[in-house]
Amino acid sequence: MNKVQPLKKFGQNYLQDKNILLKIAEEINPAPDDALVEIGPGLGALTNELTQKVKLLTAIEIDTRVAEDLENRFKNLRLINDDFLKIDLLSLQPESPQSLRIVGNIPYNITSPILFKLIENNLLVEDAVFMIQYEVAKRLTALKGTKDYGILAVILNYFAVVKFCFKVSPNVFYPKPKVFSAVVHIFFRHDRTDSKFNSLFISVVKACFGNRRKTLKNSLNNSIFRNINFDNSPVNLTLRAEQLDIPDFISLTAYIQDCLGR
Repeated sequence: MNKVQPLKKFGQNYLQDKNILLKIAEEINPAPDDALVEIGPGLGALTNELTQKVKLLTAIEIDTRVAEDLENRFKNLRLINDDFLKIDLLSLQPESPQSLRIVGNIPYNITSPILFKLIENNLLVEDAVFMIQYEVAKRLTALKGTKDYGILAVILNYFAVVKFCFKVSPNVFYPKPKVFSAVVHIFFRHDRTDSKFNSLFISVVKACFGNRRKTLKNSLNNSIFRNINFDNSPVNLTLRAEQLDIPDFISLTAYIQDCLGR
């Protein structure tokens, strides 16, 4: 099975360092009955650690070349040979409804779509532990006023608490990626239950960062909210989006929602 060559089209870089694998497994720290889902098990390096800790591990693998080998090696593995982005997360829940725990060394080229899929299903997901590109990890944990603070940081930190775990060298992968990696642990909040407000919040954040170098007033005037009267805005629109924190974006969203409801 080691003869399987990583495919660029799937963004495959196989993690080979035992110490890093153990650190990731320790961060996940699964209980035996957890509804654990691994994205892209590949050759099964992390899978090997996780199947020793849980009664049943669900793995989503798009690469048909490794599917049979994974199923033969791990008897407590439920393998789904499909694209994670196309799967209904409700179908992954066990018979007794339980929050999902999502993990994996995910393809860096689809990190944002995976994160937004989890955001859309935030009430189904307990947490996620991912190996991602280091630069993206910096963006997820960026503070307001910094160059890395943007759409992804605001939206994800509205729905979750994000922990930067540790940085990972390219040398522990085959083939070696051209960038450093990092492990992050995302703990989803379960109090963001208003789907209409959540959807509007995402649209507002995207609109505010639409013209990053311009003021909020200019960005909003160039967005889908151009017809809103912002005279009584609770947020100072002479600021730029990167100067607002999450409570500011929540206040602005509530104001826009009120305007739209009139």
